[in-house]
Amino acid sequence: MSFGVVILVHTALGRAAQVIRHWAQAGCPVVVHVDAAMRPARFERFRAGFDDISDRVLFCDRHRCEWGGWGIVAATQSGASLLLDRFPDLGHVYLASGSCVPLRPVAELGAYLAARPGTDFIESARVSQVPWTVGGLSEERFTLRFPFSWKRQRWLFDRHVALQRRLRLRRRLPSGLEPHMGSQWWCLTSATLRAILTDPQRPALDRYFARVWIPDESYFQSLARRWSARIESRSLTMCKFDFQGKPHLFYDDHLPLLRRSECFVARKIWPRAEAIYAQMEAGGHPAGAAEPAPARIDRVFAEATERRVRGRPGLYMQGRMPHEGWENGFSAAPYGVLEGFAELHEDFAAWFARASGAVVHGHLFAPEGAEFAGAGPVWRGGLSAAPALRDHDARRFLTNLIWNGRGERQVFQFGPRDSQHVSWDIAKDPNARIGVITGAWAVPLFASGLPVARLRDRAAELQKIEADHLAALRSPHAKARVHIWTLAEFLEAPAEALALMLSDIAPGRDGPAPAPPPLVPLDGFGRFLQEMRNLGMHPYLTGDIPATPPAPRPVAPRPYLVRPHA
Repeated sequence: MSFGVVILVHTALGRAAQVIRHWAQAGCPVVVHVDAAMRPARFERFRAGFDDISDRVLFCDRHRCEWGGWGIVAATQSGASLLLDRFPDLGHVYLASGSCVPLRPVAELGAYLAARPGTDFIESARVSQVPWTVGGLSEERFTLRFPFSWKRQRWLFDRHVALQRRLRLRRRLPSGLEPHMGSQWWCLTSATLRAILTDPQRPALDRYFARVWIPDESYFQSLARRWSARIESRSLTMCKFDFQGKPHLFYDDHLPLLRRSECFVARKIWPRAEAIYAQMEAGGHPAGAAEPAPARIDRVFAEATERRVRGRPGLYMQGRMPHEGWENGFSAAPYGVLEGFAELHEDFAAWFARASGAVVHGHLFAPEGAEFAGAGPVWRGGLSAAPALRDHDARRFLTNLIWNGRGERQVFQFGPRDSQHVSWDIAKDPNARIGVITGAWAVPLFASGLPVARLRDRAAELQKIEADHLAALRSPHAKARVHIWTLAEFLEAPAEALALMLSDIAPGRDGPAPAPPPLVPLDGFGRFLQEMRNLGMHPYLTGDIPATPPAPRPVAPRPYLVRPHA
């Protein structure tokens, strides 16, 4: 075989042994590195399992391999040195892990490399020209020192980075070194690999990279640029990463996807992916001379990332609770919010439900509890009317109600008497259709029959709450479709306002709307507002409603034209 394999083993020893045997039985010499964290007795049992093929499977010196640390590079150096010493005639060296599984016959990979004898396959790109780094460190991983473990000593890691930034400490790069980055999994020619391992500057380079963050993604990638005659900046091992920079794990149901990529090797394979390992044992999926094409399945991964990061509009679940602003739409469907209408009309919710065909709730955020349509204590999806449960996370209460009621337009009443937790949320939601009659909160106060002096402070409180809500609705950040009338404006033409909200919340309804519901009695309401003013509380949000209703203006007769008969 024209190439050998260095395999780094950490866990899943049973599957790793299966993969090692597959490479060896295909004629590839294999050097295995086993993490020094493994107990000696377990390691010896694992090594003894290859006594029957010890001429083709060798074990190198062990190093402690911790994510982001130098140990992985040291392990790779150890394995590659042993492989080149014992098998000097190899054309290429392929670096893999115990969870890397060949997808195609090994002979196809051998023929592919033999046809490209002077080509190094290693992803190698300048740091400033790629967006791969995740976690805030790109160039800084080469200019700062990282003596602490990112996983085990995260607090010390972060504090040490912050201290170096504050003191403006910078490391000097070794002479002639231009940092590059790329995938850890490469296939280098033996000539390039020997040149890297015997580089005259290697002691200084090793000391430098030992304090670089995640050096396994930069050591060989940088030094290959110094010694390689021809680089194909790509990896022959397919490894897909999610939006957090973590490798995707492949399962049996991904097998058709893996075959479509026509890649030689894939990582990371789930140890219990029986079908994938069975295909490997059967010799792999033959593809002849086909070029590996991982881009064929990039669309699937892009869609998976989109679904993982953004999800479906308005859907929130335990496995994916995004940060604010990450959600793919606050709510799942358009909905209506009516403010002040129910206070001015008798049996308004029932009338609006008949006229619009929507599910019309009462005040979902009333202090006594959610007023669901049908007046039940629980609504779809197990949403409870209990105010404590609702207000524990009012935003999710609303988005769950819209999600659970999708397919039917949801409408609810809202006002300053209600909990205001969702005030800004509905203002910023493009799905919200909001109609507001400002000052309508004064009508229930008027209907209570209590002395104005006792109602003054409550009226001032409600007006302040509504003013804050209106500021949200009129904010430049508001995306809802909003219609606002003062109470005085509404009383001049209530039918027009109702028709506008019907057309906005339930567009496309066939047939004429039923007759508007009657207004609640408002005799003496203007005098009530005037008494509020006299006590020092100015209800400006109601608009100009006079204390004494003006006398009706006489209706002038309509002029008409008499046309003579021809």
